[in-house]
Amino acid sequence: MAEVVKLLGAWSSPFVFRVIWALKIKGIPYEFIEEDVTNKSPLLLKNNPVLKKIPVLLHGEKPVCESMIIVEYIDEIWPQNPLLPNDPYERALARFWVKFTDDKCSSVWQISLAQGEELEKRVKETVDLLQTVEEHGLGEKKFFGGDNVGIADIAFGAVIHWLKIIEEIVGIKVFEAHKFPRLHEWIENFKQLPAVKENLPDWDWIVSYFKSHREERLASA
Repeated sequence: MAEVVKLLGAWSSPFVFRVIWALKIKGIPYEFIEEDVTNKSPLLLKNNPVLKKIPVLLHGEKPVCESMIIVEYIDEIWPQNPLLPNDPYERALARFWVKFTDDKCSSVWQISLAQGEELEKRVKETVDLLQTVEEHGLGEKKFFGGDNVGIADIAFGAVIHWLKIIEEIVGIKVFEAHKFPRLHEWIENFKQLPAVKENLPDWDWIVSYFKSHREERLASA
């Protein structure tokens, strides 16, 4: 009998959606357990006692933590629709762009809570990130790894979708089509995948959620 798969997460988290997309691409049924990140459940604290954060994948009784580690675990356990290439060098490249994304994407999240000079600084860092990926990561390919979606697309796709949400709540434009034409074509291809298109947060809800969060944080600053 197959082990039950559960995902501890929150609908506001881009990192949780990385895992959701991977599970959907693989066609793996799972139970979603919504967590309140301001009041962490005993289940979350039991299964991620070190970091105490979402997402957490429960495969039977085995917890796996950190979004892209979970995605690679999913890819190893369920080999259909592979997310990593067979070639060792191509796998290394994919992992490089995942790491680059996670190392550099903090500027994107910080835009949502920044003002004035701090906002200008975070926008510039984000533009530099986008330019690097446009030129060196994507090139002329449909997806990071070529014709098929992979782990780098999942990692960066979450960043770009949430950047568009952040642009909306802050009232700025960073990810402009004329500046990043390849990335714009890529994100449209990515979001047309059924596993992604059918599993995005409701736009009005998530914009309202982050707008309220920004207003509360700025008011208390």
